[in-house]
Amino acid sequence: MSKIVADAFLGGRLRIRQPATGYRAGSDPVFLAASVPASPGNSVLELGTGAGTALLCLMARVQGLAVTGIERNPGHVCLARENLSLNHLNGTIVEADIACMPKSVTSRRFDHVMFNPPYFDRRAGSASPKPEREASRSGEMEIETWIDAGLRRTKPGGTLTFIQRIERLPRMLADVGTRLGSVRVLPMQPRRSRPAKLFILQGRTGSKGAFRLLPPIMLHEGDRHLSDGDDYTEAANAILRDAAALTLDG
Repeated sequence: MSKIVADAFLGGRLRIRQPATGYRAGSDPVFLAASVPASPGNSVLELGTGAGTALLCLMARVQGLAVTGIERNPGHVCLARENLSLNHLNGTIVEADIACMPKSVTSRRFDHVMFNPPYFDRRAGSASPKPEREASRSGEMEIETWIDAGLRRTKPGGTLTFIQRIERLPRMLADVGTRLGSVRVLPMQPRRSRPAKLFILQGRTGSKGAFRLLPPIMLHEGDRHLSDGDDYTEAANAILRDAAALTLDG
């Protein structure tokens, strides 16, 4: 694995070690974790946990969770375990492919399942020459595999939550179909002058609640970046710096 660096998250509440090159977690897993409506005592599963950024952000916000992360990259598995220890948090990181999880995971269902699948459909673009970066960007599994794995592991009445690029929304809504109810879609808009690039989708198994398209969350102030330094909106800063929740129930 490449050189390892330690990055601060949630205003310094967390220090997370991750590779200096290739995929490196930024704000996306923080927003994902903020949107999971977990309560103390709940069980949480993350598919493709990487170095554990989303899991740790969720645990920093909600105390007393029983968390499990699935990750197939051995180097990232080691980092995720190190990051739990470094931040004095307890959880289980399992080295496995989400398409072939061990019985210790498949014999259970969880209150909340979340994932941040690879963003790029390789059928519509070219591959990165760096294997680790390519795996994190496009992956080898169809997005349907991620959704199916997540749904199978979610308890009745539990939530499935994921973040993805906006152009994939129609396909992913079709994949979810009638298997989730009370589906909420939150577009993530970089600035007022730019269209949404990402969305968070959340739904409940066994629910018959109606679909809702929520107003977008605006990430940055102004129509364009004018100076050095971050220009996050108050709402985005509350999530990224203060570990605030991102509520998707309206």
